[in-house]
Amino acid sequence: MAFTLQLQAQAPNFDLPGVDGQRYSLASFADAKVLVVVFSCNHCPYVIGSEDRMIRFYNDFAKRGVAMIAINSNESKDHPEDSFEKMVERAELGRFPFPYVRDEDQSVALKYGALRTPHFYVFDENRKLRYTGRMDDNPRTPGAEKTHELRDAVEALLEGEKPPVELTNPIGCNVKWWGKSHHWMPPEACDLV
Repeated sequence: MAFTLQLQAQAPNFDLPGVDGQRYSLASFADAKVLVVVFSCNHCPYVIGSEDRMIRFYNDFAKRGVAMIAINSNESKDHPEDSFEKMVERAELGRFPFPYVRDEDQSVALKYGALRTPHFYVFDENRKLRYTGRMDDNPRTPGAEKTHELRDAVEALLEGEKPPVELTNPIGCNVKWWGKSHHWMPPEACDLV
């Protein structure tokens, strides 16, 4: 059973350290018309394939009042490339224009019900969930995508309209949970439906 945040749900708050030395919470984006929260990481080929598109998306929409934050919740014992230190390197190398933050205890991933990397959540001005899922239909292969659900949803919200598609399955690697195999779903999941 999917345990991801339901449409129209209120954005769960967070307070997480960014690679830039700042801390970020929902209040950090109080002025944004639309907030995009994406669960991301360093090593997943689907994230790596999407990074340029994520940067382009942010640069296209930031001037229109859209904010985005990338959250890495992957455990770093078996995936050391997802450590905070490696996140700092990755953000510098990729010149990320958006905050990239660490959810070390995975509590934020649990609150949102993050399933994969990347997994996008789009919240309106009242921070109600209006779209969740994938960015497009081909995150791994830049230029091969034929749909643009994330862009379409944000564009619609900025125009005061309902997103044409509100729910898709995220495409990517499973979130890597601490101390469990990658097929494991946390018991708290059932409470988040």
